[in-house]
Amino acid sequence: MPINVVCPGCHKRFSVGEQHAGKRGPCPECKTLIDIPKPEDQVVIHAPDDALGPKDAKGRPVLKTQKAKDAKFSPLLASGVGLAVLLAFAAAFMLRGSDASASTVVLGGAAVLFGPLLAAAGYTVLRDNELEPYRGTTLVVRSLACGLGFAAAWGVYTLLAYQLGGGWPIGSLEIYQMAIAAAAAVGVGAFASYVSLDMDPAVGGVHVALYLAVTILLRLSADLPAIPGLGS
Repeated sequence: MPINVVCPGCHKRFSVGEQHAGKRGPCPECKTLIDIPKPEDQVVIHAPDDALGPKDAKGRPVLKTQKAKDAKFSPLLASGVGLAVLLAFAAAFMLRGSDASASTVVLGGAAVLFGPLLAAAGYTVLRDNELEPYRGTTLVVRSLACGLGFAAAWGVYTLLAYQLGGGWPIGSLEIYQMAIAAAAAVGVGAFASYVSLDMDPAVGGVHVALYLAVTILLRLSADLPAIPGLGS
């Protein structure tokens, strides 16, 4: 069995026969004297077994790895959200021509109910694939918390709109005033998405924007301004 040798002078690698084991000889390149190791003194690195665990009679592994489950598109969740949105839009159309205050109260309740549904639906699409997804009861609880944060975003907008001079009910506001209130609302919703569902802050902004878009369409369906303070 050949013995592998590395010259300490020129670092050349070569092999010598077993008959030279334990002897000293010159390197064929630089003539540096080298102590030839004995076979039992050599360090042998064995390749790792590429399949750990129990094996069958032929040496094949008997354990199978479990494929990780994803939290991507859920037909059941999508159907539930779609049905809820359709019912809400139907109710919004029925409110057309009603008292604005009553419509606002009804749509406010719908916004609270929609929060968790749209939070869960958005999570399945926008979540970070590098992180283990939330499922089951954990996802329900976190979606409820996120949805309440989304609804609170509308509350923050309304409060700021009132403080900026809109009065109550919210009257006409300047564009910059609505922009300030809207930015604060998006920030609150993005923070709720970040804390509840581990969304990146920028993705959390997209997450709450999807919710706001649906609720704005509901307001338009009820013949209300897209956002309070716009053309009131």
